[in-house]
Amino acid sequence: MIYDPASTNPLAGNPLKTHTDMRRALTDLFNPLLPYFSEGNARVRIDGAGAHFDRAAADLEGFARPLWGLAPLGAGSGDFGHWDRYAEGLANGVDPQHPEYWGTVNGRDQRMVELAALGFALALVPDKIWEPLDQRARDNLITYLKHARTFDYADNNWKFFRIFVDIALDRLGASFDRSLTESYLNELDGFYIGDGWYRDGDVRRIDHYIPFAMHFYGLIYSKLVNDDRAERYRERATLFARDFRHWFAPDGATIPFGRSLTYRFACAGFWSALAFADVEALPWGEIKGLCLKHLRWWADKPIANRDGTLPIGFAYPNLLMSENYNSAGSPYWAFKAFLPLALKETHPFWTAEEKPLENEPAIVPQKHPGMVLIRSKADVVALSSGQENQQMRFGAEKYSKFAYSARYGFSVESDERIFAGGAFDSMLAFSDDGLHYRVRETNEEAKLAGDTLYAKWSPYPDVTVETWLVPAAPWHVRLHKITTPRPLQTAEGGFAIARRDLEADTLSSATGAAYAVGEEDFSGILDLGSTVERQGIAQKAPPNTNLIASKTLVPQLRATIPAGETILVSAVLAEKDPSAVGSAWTKPPARPDIDALRALVTEKGITVSAIEAPGRLP
Repeated sequence: MIYDPASTNPLAGNPLKTHTDMRRALTDLFNPLLPYFSEGNARVRIDGAGAHFDRAAADLEGFARPLWGLAPLGAGSGDFGHWDRYAEGLANGVDPQHPEYWGTVNGRDQRMVELAALGFALALVPDKIWEPLDQRARDNLITYLKHARTFDYADNNWKFFRIFVDIALDRLGASFDRSLTESYLNELDGFYIGDGWYRDGDVRRIDHYIPFAMHFYGLIYSKLVNDDRAERYRERATLFARDFRHWFAPDGATIPFGRSLTYRFACAGFWSALAFADVEALPWGEIKGLCLKHLRWWADKPIANRDGTLPIGFAYPNLLMSENYNSAGSPYWAFKAFLPLALKETHPFWTAEEKPLENEPAIVPQKHPGMVLIRSKADVVALSSGQENQQMRFGAEKYSKFAYSARYGFSVESDERIFAGGAFDSMLAFSDDGLHYRVRETNEEAKLAGDTLYAKWSPYPDVTVETWLVPAAPWHVRLHKITTPRPLQTAEGGFAIARRDLEADTLSSATGAAYAVGEEDFSGILDLGSTVERQGIAQKAPPNTNLIASKTLVPQLRATIPAGETILVSAVLAEKDPSAVGSAWTKPPARPDIDALRALVTEKGITVSAIEAPGRLP
């Protein structure tokens, strides 16, 4: 037998349709962790890879993150035979005299993140991990939690972590300064933009942290705490659901976008949290379908090591796409998807019949994240302008590409010195030496006019690019006006599709066009009348750069542009249909008129929320 990496995925073969299926999925995902628990059960260390924080915090991460799923399982009377490990590990982890002590928080610290999971579990299942503790362990735990909350948490979704600790302290009868809780709740409200959307802090980015963090924690709060703020969280989540549903393709895939994608099916956490909080933001059948179809999308992907543990990566093990805060235990935030296990099987989430989304428009503009979504039978593509992340690795690739696809994902570059070999999917790259390159990293302006996106950006301080993105389903059109004082080499890529072994794919490279035909997919890019001639190439991208397929093909157009003004216009197509080469590919959209696009943005353009100057709302 030849080893099939997908066969060790703990979700493989699970129909993931019922309450019982979800319980099985959780335990199948958790059990491979058991050999990695330390002797005193306070630490879980899967491998030797490091994060920017210390090893004790990473080991706590491996211990704590599964509780996002295990606590709901316990609350729903599910069978779990290892609560004794968690009670013992909790007692030892907060004991300064024990060799497995987690270490003392002495400032902004990763431990703050993981204590939120403990706070959640202590609030939800105190009978499992609090009541078994002796008085000394209880005193140590309260002391540890109270000490950690005295420090300032990061100015983003982290503020919820102290609130979860406070909820636990309140339920355990501890005394603490509740004014700190209120101040953080007020500061979190300052990140709210409107229409259900938040920023994750004072930053120009709006990514999956909005559903699987800001709303996820707010919805849990609304279930555990009965106050006016809880009702606001529920109202905001209801508004957000109407937009976020469009990020999911019919097969359950969501658009990979932004950081922390190694959390994988945490992307379903928002739908799970709606169920947990009893918020019917959409019909229950649609919420259930969005949640479970997303889990099913993962079931045939090679996402696990041979022993069933989840490595860093997205659709396959991949350290290249990781953040510097990803430890071996980080992927287990995926367990956020299992909140519905706290519900009885008679809950309408479980009794409802799964339903596809109704009345889905083909084109969906969203001004807050700066996206125009193009929906089809096998994909959702998000045209994107207005976001940035210049603090983290591959921020340009994760936030600043022109398009992101639920089916084709996106790629991170593997070498800043291989302009000739770069993937550049959904990017326009520039090089002044043929070796190094620049791409869009941030925007000076970003506007949405109807379903057209506009951005002004600079790959170099002396080079200006204006970009218009226009949906033309199943295509999209990109028009760039470039002003440069010197000649530059350029490369513009379409979507990355899976590449087969043995050169089995069909590649076409011609003047003004390039395409690739794979086993299941077609991808092409076509010049629509640029002011310079561009040569098409079917690029064999470096391996392990794409999030979904480990080997890919990316059609590109390349040219050297002169000093002065250049107009580049291209049409991009990718479909789950190899025969598109003889159908959709032969019917490209018309070249847009730049003056008409400029007039449209001037008359109807509204600034994308993500790029507006961050700051607290009054």
